[in-house]
Amino acid sequence: MPKILIIDDERPIRSTLKEILEYEKFDVDEAEDGQLGLELINKNTYDIVLCDIKMPKMDGMEVLEKAQEAGHEMPIVMISGHGNVETAVESLKNGAYDFIQKPLDLNRILVTIRNAMEKKDLVQETKVLKQKVNKVKSSDIIGESKAILAIKGMIEKVAPTDARVLITGGNGSGKELVARQLHKNSNRNKCPFIEVNCAAIPSELIESELFGHEKGAFTSAHKQRKGKFEQADGGTIFLDEIGDMSASAQAKVLRALQENKITRVGGEKDIKVDVRVVAATNKNLREEIDEGRFREDLYHRLGVILIHVPALNDRRDDIPTLAEHFVDLISTEQGMPSVTFTDKGMKALQEVNWTGNIRELRNVVERLMILCDEEITEKDIEMYVSPKK
Repeated sequence: MPKILIIDDERPIRSTLKEILEYEKFDVDEAEDGQLGLELINKNTYDIVLCDIKMPKMDGMEVLEKAQEAGHEMPIVMISGHGNVETAVESLKNGAYDFIQKPLDLNRILVTIRNAMEKKDLVQETKVLKQKVNKVKSSDIIGESKAILAIKGMIEKVAPTDARVLITGGNGSGKELVARQLHKNSNRNKCPFIEVNCAAIPSELIESELFGHEKGAFTSAHKQRKGKFEQADGGTIFLDEIGDMSASAQAKVLRALQENKITRVGGEKDIKVDVRVVAATNKNLREEIDEGRFREDLYHRLGVILIHVPALNDRRDDIPTLAEHFVDLISTEQGMPSVTFTDKGMKALQEVNWTGNIRELRNVVERLMILCDEEITEKDIEMYVSPKK
């Protein structure tokens, strides 16, 4: 039975809502003020919270903020008899699921609750899927080629230390997997592994993303926010495509590595962080240094250990093992029937020009599983995969 908490200082409203919701087969708890409501949220698991804004001891906005800080993910619907557009917008910006003005429309309440329940289910499904994805991402490195065995040996030696690692290699070659293996086999593996794609974040936002910001630091900074370095405290931060990082962000990362301290955007206080930094790039950083686009001192700080991940074209002997791995993986994830490769089919697959590396191979295997019969032949490879150039 879904469980709902009503937080409101007006007894008649609590009683009316409870009566209707219990009739609709909900299990209902009540709280007469924000402080008691927050205590109940911290002690119990609720599917939805209905929370008044104006209350004694602790108002609804503070309840919303503290519930989110504590990591509670249930939808919180704000209700108020003093509502206006500004109040509604502020509550939604701060993470409320919806805002309903008094006097309450009970039909609107029920529709909002049902919608919130559906959203909660979707969020839960998404979390399960993310866990599956992370499990896949954390899988062992596949391959027995000389280059891959060397990487595995390097990881075994380096992972237990706190040495910073710079991983190089082409797009889709598996740099992230190497970073995850370093974290997985380290003494920090019980703490977070935080990934930052430096190329995907606009240069004007990268500092806020990495180091966080204080409330009011810029126009859209409505509340204080921790950055990726703080989120990774005790664990590992993976700075992917670090060659695309802006000069000002490079300077701040250098300071974080030198002093183990960061400063939030708009802040003045130094914050100590205990983070292992693993970085990756598909660029030649030596050339970037010569062109003045990357700091040489940062390069030396990052590159205590250098690991180069070879292109798939340079490790073709691993393609049969990788292809079979992806067949099993896709079959399990998507419920697709398994397939096999003929000897000539596999040989043709090995002769493809893999410009997209492991990522391209995975996509091609999925394409072949969808379009081909149970046995994938040389003709299938010629028809559905780009030939070697």
